[in-house]
Amino acid sequence: MTTSAPTPAPSPGRTRDLAVWIPPLLDLLAVTVFVLVGRRSHDEGETFTAFLKTWWPFAAGLGLSGVLTGAWWYPFAWRRVTLMWVGTVVVGMILRISIHGRELKPSFVIVTTIFLGACFFGWRLVARAVVRRRST
Repeated sequence: MTTSAPTPAPSPGRTRDLAVWIPPLLDLLAVTVFVLVGRRSHDEGETFTAFLKTWWPFAAGLGLSGVLTGAWWYPFAWRRVTLMWVGTVVVGMILRISIHGRELKPSFVIVTTIFLGACFFGWRLVARAVVRRRST
């Protein structure tokens, strides 16, 4: 009679059904779409340099927050994702204001927070449903 070691319980929010590169890629795509839509709706110039000037503070905030919270390794751990979301907005705003000299506009903070939150949580809800459906 052979015995096998019990399979460890999965960590909350972690899935092996989602490739490790998908969460950072989709979150970065959300930041990119946010900047593209915002720049287009405000007619703020169509140059790549202008795009990068708006994009990089939020991409940096996302990178820092994604790594520090572990949200990319645990893409369905909602507390981690919430911390990453808030960190992305806060760091992005701080960099945008301090380095580029932009003023703090509450309406921009609200739109940024809502858009990125909807994207960060939205793709995860869809992916979670797909992963659950595949496993049944």
